[in-house]
Amino acid sequence: MKNKLRLGWDTNFNEGASMQKENRKYYEAYEDRYKTAHEKGVSWEQMKNTPIVMDIINRYHLHPEQSLLEIGCGEGRDSATVLENGFHLMATDISPEAIDYCKKKMPDFESKFMVLDCLSSDLNEKFDFIYSIAVVHMFVLDEDRNGFYQFIHSHLKSDGIALICSMGDGNYEMQSDISNAFEIQEREHESGKMMVAGTSCRMVSFSTFENELLRNGLKIIEKGITSAMPNFNSLMYAVVQ
Repeated sequence: MKNKLRLGWDTNFNEGASMQKENRKYYEAYEDRYKTAHEKGVSWEQMKNTPIVMDIINRYHLHPEQSLLEIGCGEGRDSATVLENGFHLMATDISPEAIDYCKKKMPDFESKFMVLDCLSSDLNEKFDFIYSIAVVHMFVLDEDRNGFYQFIHSHLKSDGIALICSMGDGNYEMQSDISNAFEIQEREHESGKMMVAGTSCRMVSFSTFENELLRNGLKIIEKGITSAMPNFNSLMYAVVQ
């Protein structure tokens, strides 16, 4: 049974005290990574927006008064652009640290950010446009990936569309060992090498990606390869309804 969250555009969903690794889902590890970067006074990602988000918004003639949802906003790389363009967006992430960071960085839009685990909670609203950039690759298990797609399917209006971008070139497939999530590792950062929590990753081929979408009731109306430099040099994308 999922939790039902009431979406009032000023929702503040607070997590409790920090939990130990054994009580946390493998896909929650980005919380620790964000904390490490923020304690050093830097963002984890380079804050350049993903061009395809506004491209899809413009090409599909979405209007500012329509309702938009972002799943996995992280530190606000894309939500900042969408909000600054006047759209009625609710930006969500599973990480309380990321949401706090966004609220502090964008105080004029503080009410537009909320903590949400899309695998365990539902919202009380459906949306004209849902987008999620480089999120689904962090779900390794089939049941979690299906849950992600099903959340999108159940929260779209009947004439709504969604943009889903997944890290990958359309051919290469791999998956990480989820038992290694949270383990400290050295990673490259624009400020230099940084010791951060390990996270999960599953890259799939375009064939697998399409099959996942279809079996979860999503119809593909556009697909291709894009990028979000400098963070992601290759992203599969699909526009679905």
